[in-house]
Amino acid sequence: MKQLIIILLFLLQGSWLFAQQEKSLVHKGNELYQQKKYTEAEANYRKSVEKNKNVEGDFNLGDALFKQKKFTEAGEQFNQLAGASSNKNIAAKAYHNLGNSLLENKKLEESIDAYKKSLINNPKDDETRYNLAYAQEKLKEQQKKDKDNKKNDKNKDKKNQNKDDKNKDNKDQNKKDQDKKDQDKKDQDKKDQDKKDQDKKDQDKKDQKDGQQPQPNKLSKEDAERMLDALNNDEKQTQEKLKNKKLKGVKMHIEKDW
Repeated sequence: MKQLIIILLFLLQGSWLFAQQEKSLVHKGNELYQQKKYTEAEANYRKSVEKNKNVEGDFNLGDALFKQKKFTEAGEQFNQLAGASSNKNIAAKAYHNLGNSLLENKKLEESIDAYKKSLINNPKDDETRYNLAYAQEKLKEQQKKDKDNKKNDKNKDKKNQNKDDKNKDNKDQNKKDQDKKDQDKKDQDKKDQDKKDQDKKDQDKKDQKDGQQPQPNKLSKEDAERMLDALNNDEKQTQEKLKNKKLKGVKMHIEKDW
């Protein structure tokens, strides 16, 4: 019996020592937090909850993370704490801080939901009610901005579409103009060629017509033959004269003058 009492006293003493260490770490973390040494405070709070899970250490750890702008980690810490706590006052504060963390991360709808949960646990918290109204107003502004941006994008797309349509119309018109120029040139070339062909036909007809008309002073076949015979006779006589003259010709004697 005495041995059992000794064991119980030892266990109680160990638990008391752990509790004292936990409180000491939390106390040290609070001092560092007050000095705005949030990184060192975070380290002490973490050691505190590692030794023994405690609400004060968990809550203050979330605050230290928030002060370092680690909003995602802080939100996770407060969300876990709010869900695990059966104390409405602690849950309300955890949800309030969760809302602040989400708001800093521009998660407006999620922050509104967190503030509402905080007010469910503590409807009389005016600070949470103010933050809720602020987040709702920011959400309206964001939705209006998104709507305006969407409208501007739509107008921009429409403007670009109109510009593209105009450019396409200009290209189509230019193509039509060029096609018309090409066709006009082809038509003109064809007209010129047709005129040339017609002129040639007309000239051929004229030449053919002129060729069929009787030529003035045109010799008959018999006259031509007589003239040819006469020319042949004259040629023969000329050749004879030349031949005779050549035979009768004398050589000239040139004396030297020396």
